Amino acid sequence: MKQTLYAWASIVVGCTILAAGFVFFINPYNIVPGGVYGASIVLHNLFPSIQVGTFGYMFDIPLLILSVLLLGAKLGIRTIVAALLTPLLMNTMSRLVYPTREALESLDPAQLLGGSMNMTDHLMLTCIIGAVVIGVGTGIVIRSQATTGGSDIVGMLLQKYAHIRFSRAILLVDGAVVCFGLVVIGFGLGTASDSTQPSWHLSFYSLISIFIISRVIAYMINGAKNDKLIFVISDHELQALHQYILKDLDRTATCIKSSGLYTGKDKEMIFLVVSYQEVQGVKLKIKEADPRAFVVVTDAYDTFGEGWKQLPSPHEIYPE
Repeated sequence: MKQTLYAWASIVVGCTILAAGFVFFINPYNIVPGGVYGASIVLHNLFPSIQVGTFGYMFDIPLLILSVLLLGAKLGIRTIVAALLTPLLMNTMSRLVYPTREALESLDPAQLLGGSMNMTDHLMLTCIIGAVVIGVGTGIVIRSQATTGGSDIVGMLLQKYAHIRFSRAILLVDGAVVCFGLVVIGFGLGTASDSTQPSWHLSFYSLISIFIISRVIAYMINGAKNDKLIFVISDHELQALHQYILKDLDRTATCIKSSGLYTGKDKEMIFLVVSYQEVQGVKLKIKEADPRAFVVVTDAYDTFGEGWKQLPSPHEIYPE
């Protein structure tokens, strides 16, 4: 019960942070960070009486239905709640922080919280802050075993029916949204053409925000990825290294039977995962045990098992 309540609280907090990132740092400056809400920002410029969150509903609800009909996806209640809660929070916040209907429709940053958060002259700063806030909010939602849907579903549809790799499909979706924003906002087809802020320059800020959001989400889900994978191959049994791993590091490792391709002689290969702080000590011990050992040190993308993270359950979400 405690874990369930924590997960639901995390979803609400994550959706609130996500919505705040858009309302305070992205929407007022017409930055288009790809995805459903990026497209919603562009459409709001064409139809200012309809709020960004409302356009989010117009995208999210059909996409969730399509994911069930075409992908056979089993939508969890957490995903449905997150997908419906975020636009609601976005619209509610927008109504609270703008003093008039006209300011709300124009998303005028000069009237955002009475002008106290007007960052028109600091677009790079607001782009970075907004992207980080959105990335943190999205990461919290995903770590709570939910998703906000959106462009991920489009990516999965393109992967299944157009045979495009998921990562490339997401790139195509975000690229199409940014280009849509360039045409509408940058070239003046939307209502933002009479604003005093830059126009086509915003596309560059949009690309920066997309990159930052993706990196922050990856960090929120997978951490800093400071684990290191070490392979040690030697002609001798490395007893000193064995004792160092078991006694000093208080870890275990795997000895794999192997042989040299050229010589055909039996060799000892040790497979070991350590934190980045422990790498130097392991290398020194390897040199002490066998100065001629062949050693490979590389990053471990993710590590599960005893002493590390638990393997995810089938219903948990760990995006690639």
